Amino acid sequence: MVHINKAYDLNHWLLVLFFLAQLCIFVSSSDPSEIQTLLKFKSFLSNDTALDNWNSSTNPCNGSINIWAGLYCDKNGNAYGLKLQNMGLLGIIDIDTLSGLSALRSISIMNDNFAGPLPSVNKLSALIGVYLSNNQFTGEIQDNAFEGMSSLKKLYLDGNEFSGKIPKSLAALSKLSELGLQGNQFSGKIPNFAPSPNGWTYFNISNNRFEGRIPASLSNLDASAFTGNQGLCGKPLAPCKSSKKKFLIIAIIVVSIAAILCTILAILFIRRRRAQSKQEARAQRKIKAQQHTAAMEVQLTADEDNYKKAEKGGELYFVRKDRGFELEELLRAPAEILGSGSFGSSFKAGLLSGSMVVKRFRQMNQVGKEDFYDHMRRLGRLSHPNLLPLVAFYYRQEEKLLVHDFVANGSLASHLHVKREPGQPGLDWPTRLMIIKGVSKGLGYLYKEFPGLTVPHGHLKSSNVLLDHNFNPLIAEYALIPVINRDHAQKFLVAYKSPEFSHMEQTSKKTDVWSLGILIFEMLTGKFPANYLQQGKRANADLAAWVNSVVREEWTGEVFDKNMKGTKNGEGEMLKLLKIGMCCCESSVEGRWDWREVVDKIEELKERDSEEEYSSYASDGDMGSSRAMTDDDFSFSVNA
Repeated sequence: MVHINKAYDLNHWLLVLFFLAQLCIFVSSSDPSEIQTLLKFKSFLSNDTALDNWNSSTNPCNGSINIWAGLYCDKNGNAYGLKLQNMGLLGIIDIDTLSGLSALRSISIMNDNFAGPLPSVNKLSALIGVYLSNNQFTGEIQDNAFEGMSSLKKLYLDGNEFSGKIPKSLAALSKLSELGLQGNQFSGKIPNFAPSPNGWTYFNISNNRFEGRIPASLSNLDASAFTGNQGLCGKPLAPCKSSKKKFLIIAIIVVSIAAILCTILAILFIRRRRAQSKQEARAQRKIKAQQHTAAMEVQLTADEDNYKKAEKGGELYFVRKDRGFELEELLRAPAEILGSGSFGSSFKAGLLSGSMVVKRFRQMNQVGKEDFYDHMRRLGRLSHPNLLPLVAFYYRQEEKLLVHDFVANGSLASHLHVKREPGQPGLDWPTRLMIIKGVSKGLGYLYKEFPGLTVPHGHLKSSNVLLDHNFNPLIAEYALIPVINRDHAQKFLVAYKSPEFSHMEQTSKKTDVWSLGILIFEMLTGKFPANYLQQGKRANADLAAWVNSVVREEWTGEVFDKNMKGTKNGEGEMLKLLKIGMCCCESSVEGRWDWREVVDKIEELKERDSEEEYSSYASDGDMGSSRAMTDDDFSFSVNA
């Protein structure tokens, strides 16, 4: 009887375990109503081939693992997030349907083709993140568009065509820590945002139409978050015009009006005295003429004195003998502001002999006149087809001017990162290869000409590579470290963002090689090295770390810029250049390639693959770096 009871108990517990297992399977499977909700949402979309595996025959989730493309699932098998970015989707974002997903906390449709007004995201009040960047949304956003979204922490609306003011409901969100509104047409004043417990981890409203004073709560952010808004002022931008100046302007207007009224009264008074003799009138006109002549002589004398004072302050010194124009001609020529950077402003001056670019430097006031002249004359003697030649310079203690030819085709950065229309091609592979070859040759020339400089360039980046009408590169702003104030240079120059300076606060002969590696990555990926915008030293470049992680995950095909055409039969050569970039960006200075080896390897590259050369390169021994991997470590796929 005892054995019978034990057998009964065992069967009883086995039965209980079976039901519990079935219950777990049921709980981790997707809710049938959620499947219907997602399929209904998909029905409002078009060009949705990326969502072909969304069908009723499979569950969207298996526990926390997503089965359907573009889903994030929680541990209960519910849709936690929608990541539908870079899919080319069109149609309607049906928020009413999405409200049936009770676990939904994040939605991303970045880099798609949705248009129209902002979707009614406040109907999804539990959302934590909303990512709508780089679509075609338009129009003003209603003031109540974000009411009730008390959990929202991240909002990205950049790269659209929204207009009007920032909604009051957005400014009132107390948990918001990341906000991207750049590249729209927002206008009006910046509101006072509700204080966030953790502060801002990302904030950018650049390239809009905002105006007025920047609120004090945002004054500690980087200036790049506000650039491109012509009407903004106050920290961290330029100070706002004081009320005293406004009062002075008003006073001048009032005095001018009073003067006009007095003139009118004087004319009326004169007319009343028409009965006076002609002789008195002639005498009066003669007196006025004499007074006018005396005033003109006084003014001419003052102008001459001012010119002589300016002349004593400095002179325009030409380092190229085939050019010549006066300083006055340069300063009085029609000018166009090209931009304002960390070292000063750049102007385009239209002279009769051709357009010139004048760059003003205010952070060179710690170098003596003789040392400055010697270094500028040395720069003037440089001659290489891939260097932008210095034409002239101007010295004053408080500021310096450097003058060079205007290059109409713009910088490499403007071609890599411009916002293109759909279908508009970027730089193709042969052009990018030609550019990087020219840059490496120019850098090699600087190394040879400045053997005594640890860092012969110091600020090598895509915005300092100009392109002529044939897309041949011209390196600019080179060899300026000896004349720039040291503390300012360490905040802004690219060389001081290298791993060796971040870790040991010193540069090396291979620092410019690291900068060239980052430029190679930027050209191959089309991504901008965002840490260059930060002041001061930083750890290894975010872009280099990203490339390294993607390669190690065997997703090498994801590295290359999708806008880069002309890659057919050139994938092997592109892969070689990627490897060169990785060897340039080795964080260990000892393991990093020397500039001569880099220049030689780049020069060997071709537009199209050669089986013999490719296999030879792949077996070329150890490349001296944990980053320098063999071809077996790569999974390569690029669409031509």
